[in-house]
Amino acid sequence: GIQALREIRKFNRTALLYVISAYDKFDYAKEAIDLGVERYVMKPVNKKTVVEIIEEATDKVDKMRRSRQDQLKIQERLETVIPVVESGFISQMLIVGDWQDAQYYKQLLDIHENYGYVILFRFGSMQSGDKMVSSVGISVQAQNFYPEFRAVVKSFIRCVVGSVMTDRIVVVVPKEKETLDYEERIQAITQARSIVARLEERLGIFFRAGIGRVRSFEELRSSYQEASRALDESTSRVAHTNDVVARGELEDDFPIDLEKQIFSTLSKGDVEKMRMTANRFFDWMIEHDPTLRDNIRLKVLEFVLQAEKDAFYEGAVNYSFEYRGNYLSDVMAITDPEELRAWFLDKMIDVCSSIHNRKEHQSESVVSKAKAYMQENFGRDISLDDVSREMNVSPYYFSKLFKDESGKNFIEYLTELRIDRARELLRDENRSVKEISLTVGYTDPNYFSRIFKKQTGMTPREFRENG
Repeated sequence: GIQALREIRKFNRTALLYVISAYDKFDYAKEAIDLGVERYVMKPVNKKTVVEIIEEATDKVDKMRRSRQDQLKIQERLETVIPVVESGFISQMLIVGDWQDAQYYKQLLDIHENYGYVILFRFGSMQSGDKMVSSVGISVQAQNFYPEFRAVVKSFIRCVVGSVMTDRIVVVVPKEKETLDYEERIQAITQARSIVARLEERLGIFFRAGIGRVRSFEELRSSYQEASRALDESTSRVAHTNDVVARGELEDDFPIDLEKQIFSTLSKGDVEKMRMTANRFFDWMIEHDPTLRDNIRLKVLEFVLQAEKDAFYEGAVNYSFEYRGNYLSDVMAITDPEELRAWFLDKMIDVCSSIHNRKEHQSESVVSKAKAYMQENFGRDISLDDVSREMNVSPYYFSKLFKDESGKNFIEYLTELRIDRARELLRDENRSVKEISLTVGYTDPNYFSRIFKKQTGMTPREFRENG
């Protein structure tokens, strides 16, 4: 019997096993338990016990089947929802450029990496020389083969797949580190070539692919632009931007990471981190040119002008043609390095503060408007989606913004509004609990009573009686 259990377990880990035995030795029972038996029953066994065992096994099998069915239903729903979430993530990163929203998409998609690169696939009905030719209606055709495109790509690499954009589809491959070494780059190209070959075999149309460099997710748009240039400037079926796009060379110790950090912290409105990073960059310039030649002045002007341009596009500063007319003369008149540092930091901090204030005002404005809307409409069946749509922001972003600004999540705040109003109405003896429930937005009086008791410690009737 024990040997039979061992053999069964080799090919079936889910079978329900019951042992009825005359052997009462501990070693037998222990091994049976180790093999996952449901019960070890000692003989003699009466009819009632056997019937109980069979009924118990039947119930367990039924539960397992229902659980598998539920899992299949959930999987089917996920297969419908995940492409929408993935398309939303890519849209936020590449089109909207909203890093805040993209963070919530990362959580939904279980992406823990902070870097990634873009593979841009282009498809067409024929290949003419080194050009892809797209027939009329190719984008409509793409909607039909899109599910299979996703399945093929995901069978080769772990990635996020965007929606169809005319004759192109964006794929983002998450990475843990910010660069690919030579071998990894070759592997990425090889994978893309295999994907293109498989897609053409399965779908019967032509494909090409361009690959961008690894970037932080905040800079993923640059990887997309590189992938697009690789497609446009190469005649290969698959091209990596490093192979086709000429790059300028930096001096060996130029602190490019510091430069990126300055503008990354600036875009977030993080004044203190931006100031520290800009200070470190200025230290590097002084170390390389203590005599304060014009190259430092030019770099300072470059940074300040770029920062103000970024702030303008953020809606944080206004622009006037004459506004910066004295910058050049001011900088050229400065001869002391520390005086130039002060001018540089003052301008950068002013811009960063403007972005910070703009973001803060925007978030406060959204939350205050949302609260006003909820106070006017809590008697209706309103949801997080309804309010975020009214505020014209995504539900994921609105949810976090509301919690950060108000200290309560959406449901907690809405429930408090409704229960506070219910307290007032319960003082009117002429109103029934059912009527009050409907007035404050609860269609089910029993559910209203449960929520009311949870919030106040009393049922509506007890509250009225103690009122």
